Parts: sequence; C-alpha cells; structure tokens
Amino acid sequence: MFERDIRLGLMDSLLSPAKAELKDLVKIHADALELDVHFYGHLAAWFHQHGRVRSFREVFTAGLFSSPMPEHREAGWVMLQSLAPHQVVNVVRAAKQHFRKAPRTLRSAVVDFLRQREANPFVFDRAAMRQGKALKELYAALHIAPGARAQSVLFARKPPEGSLAAKVKALANCTAPSEQALMILDLKLPFPVAVGAVRQLTPAVLAALVEVMTPAETMNHLKMLEARGALEHPELRQRIEEKLKEAATDGRVSDLKGLKAAKAVKDDNIRHQVEAVVQQRASAQGSIVRSTAILVDKSSSLTVAIDAAMQLGALVGGLMKADLHVLVFDTVSRPIKVPVGSASIADWERAFQGVVANGATSIGSPVAWLRANKVEVEQLVVITDEEENTAPYFHDQLELYQREMGLLPSVTLLKVGHASNHLERQLLQRQIAFDTYQFTGDIFSLANLIPMLSRPGRLELLMEILSTPLPVRQTSPAVKSNRAS
Repeated sequence: MFERDIRLGLMDSLLSPAKAELKDLVKIHADALELDVHFYGHLAAWFHQHGRVRSFREVFTAGLFSSPMPEHREAGWVMLQSLAPHQVVNVVRAAKQHFRKAPRTLRSAVVDFLRQREANPFVFDRAAMRQGKALKELYAALHIAPGARAQSVLFARKPPEGSLAAKVKALANCTAPSEQALMILDLKLPFPVAVGAVRQLTPAVLAALVEVMTPAETMNHLKMLEARGALEHPELRQRIEEKLKEAATDGRVSDLKGLKAAKAVKDDNIRHQVEAVVQQRASAQGSIVRSTAILVDKSSSLTVAIDAAMQLGALVGGLMKADLHVLVFDTVSRPIKVPVGSASIADWERAFQGVVANGATSIGSPVAWLRANKVEVEQLVVITDEEENTAPYFHDQLELYQREMGLLPSVTLLKVGHASNHLERQLLQRQIAFDTYQFTGDIFSLANLIPMLSRPGRLELLMEILSTPLPVRQTSPAVKSNRAS
C-alpha cells in the first residue's frame, strides 16, 4: 500500500499548477527518487514523450540529474538538450537549490547545450535575442566561459555586423513603416523580436508580422490581430486562416491555448476554425476507448468544479470513441447534453448554462442515476471537493452498481477547491481502487489527465510507463533551429 501511495502521489503532482513554485513541485519528486527510483526514471522518460505541461519536464530532468543511477543522469543529459534556454535555467535552479545536487553530468550537459548553439550563428542569435538573460545565467551559474560570439552579443553588447542583434537595432532606429515592414520580411525576424522592436503597429507592419508569425503565434495572438483590424482586411484574413490550418499539424501549438483563443475571439468563422483545429489536434493525441461518465459536483461554493468540467469536457470531447455521459449533482443528479464529439468550449459553456453551485452533496446520486437508467460505463471522473454529507453515498451506490450491472468502473477523483479526503477514506475502507488528482484552477495542467483517461486501464498505463526506455545519448547530436528559443 505504501509503494502504491508513492506512485499515486507522483501522478498527483502532475496535475498541480503548471506555474507552481519549483520547491513545491520538487518535494514529491525527491521523495519518489528515494523510495522508488526505478519507477521515477521510467515515468520521467514517459512524461518527456507524452506530457503536456513543459514546466514539469524541467522538474523531471532535474530529478534525473539528482538520481544515484548513472543511466538516469545520462537520460537527463539527453532530455536537457531538447529544452529551451529558460527551461534549462529552471533545471539548473531546481537541481542546485531544491534537489541540492548539481553533478558534473549536469554541467557537462549545459556546456554541450551552449556549445552546440554557439556553433550555429543562426540558432545562437535567435536564442540570444529572445532568451539572452537565460543564456547569460547559464554561463554565469556554472562558470562556463562564453565563446567569441556569445561574448560579443551577450556580455560586451557589441554584436558583430550582420548578426540578428545588429539587424534588430537597425529596425528599431527605422521610422518609416513601409521600410520597417520590408526589414521584418527580408530578415525573417521572429515575431516576438520584431513586435518588440517597432513602436507602432501600422497596417504594413501588421501584415509583415502576420507573415513571420508561426501558426502557434497566430493562434495565441488572435485577439490582438482582431483588435487591430487584421481580420477585416481580405488578404490578411486569408493569410491568418492559412496559418490556422497549418496549426492543426504544428507540434508547437497548445490545444489549451487554442481553447482560450477560441473563447477570446469574436469573429464566429475564425472561432469555429480554431475549434476545428483544437478538435483535430486532440484526435491526433489518441482516443478514449472506455465509456466514461464525468460527475460534476455543483453543491454550494463549487463553481470551480463547474469551470473545471467545462474545460475538461472540451478537452476529452474530441477524443471520445465510446459513450460520454456528463451529470451534475448536489443531492440529486441530472444529465448535461453536449454535441457528440465536441471539442468546442462554447458548446460546453452552453450546455452548462443555468447550472449554479448550491445545495448539499450526495456524490452517490449520479451513480444512482446511472443505475436507474441502466447506463454502462467503464470509468468515472468525479469532480468534487469530497465533502459528501447526504445519502445516497458514493461507495454504497458504486457497490450496488457493480452488483446490478456486473461492472466496476475505474474511479478518478479530480479534487477542486478546499478539498478534504473524506471520500478517499470511505473508498479505502471499502477497498475500492481509485486515483486522485488535485486541480487548483490551472487549465494547462488538466491536459496531463488525458493520457490517464485514454489508456485502457490503470494496469495498462503502469505497464506502458515501466516499459518506456530511458533516452540515450547519440554520438553527434545536431541542433535544430526550432529548439533555440
């Protein structure tokens, strides 16, 4: 039971806030390293492939460098090379300040990370322009002597002729909008660099910025583009729509940011296109093949549960290859109807219109509804604070459901608000298996629940994690320009 608790605790940490303090994320990783180091290594490798929140990769990478196992430190070396400079800084900080370990392997990995980028002026200049502060911290924190270009660009502030820094300086000194637009296009300046160098977003400059935007940047800045009138210009609108189509297959696009973008933009056609992109990308991530019921606690003060349900619903809607049932409950339960296969946050918000948080709590009531209506499900996702205070009770109804339906669905508790562990204690007493995740309002951490729901079952997920091989170093790794920032 103790070993199970450590593994569940580590899984629970994956659903903590994506922007949590490093020390809060590190503690459970350090405990897992001490008590189940082999599982930790495979989980780190699995998360590096399937995880959706980038900040957790930093903690896993730092944890691997802190492991007593040489193969874990080797895996950390490999994983670090694929991170952005600011993420590498966080790895170093976590290792030194929180894990209290900074082995020579970590310094060697950072040296190689920096030298590879120095060897490619195109890559280095873009990294220095967008994340110069992070690069400077890496050189200083680990006492690494910068190469000649790094010295001139980062520390001497005398960028060589023809460098990106010199070109951006020329752009900033230019006052003619048409010339600024041409410079942005000719130099192919990254959008974050170009937008920071111009003083005014004239129509010509805006058109140039759209051209250099990546599909991810286009989606993330739709609200700004709409406010600046870009969607009202036919040719510019067409280019934006083309980039949104490209977003469907761009690995840098975040599904969750797509949901936020769809919610923020007012143009109906653009919003529908963004939602279609999100749905297409979600479908590419896999599918949920087990019939699922999402049970949403709408008792007093649990507006957060309703919000979490809408966000989770939009994420899983496009993944469902089996039946999905959504029920809200206080002391009684009722179903919520959403379009089949919908990944539209607008659809889920419309479905939840009129659902208000009030009343006492009977978590067993939606299971009773499933029993009464002979609805067969293979997994239950319960969004609640666990404060059940009214019959019918969840554990009783679950046992009745198993007896009458011949099914025992897996149970996932998504804890929200100021949650207790009341329901968990009841389930433990009845020896009912469950998984628990703490959700504190960060939509980006919800994505980590998807791999858990899309696997056939808990045992299969555990086997998949344990069978994930640790990455090993290649003889001559090459730097890709899209990893520079």
